[in-house]
Amino acid sequence: MRLPDVLLLATLLFSIGLYGVVTRRHAVALLLSIEVMANAANVAFVAFATLRGGPGEAVVLFSLVVIVSEVAVGLALVMLLYRRHGDTVLDLAREAKH
Repeated sequence: MRLPDVLLLATLLFSIGLYGVVTRRHAVALLLSIEVMANAANVAFVAFATLRGGPGEAVVLFSLVVIVSEVAVGLALVMLLYRRHGDTVLDLAREAKH
């Protein structure tokens, strides 16, 4: 694939993720949308690394490690939210101040 095609794919993925972040109310869907945005950035990193020959794959590997850590912490927070409120709707967490 050519670079503009790959960057168009990355832009499309990022836009889908951004739409999900803005419109979703459930915590799991929000985490999934953030994952899509991070993967779009990784696609762009690899595309530019292929073009320039830089360390894009290493950056993507480091980025994936950070993303996996973020998911682990995020899922722990989702489980805590579910235990406290019985649902994963983020509006409940904003309204309930303990």
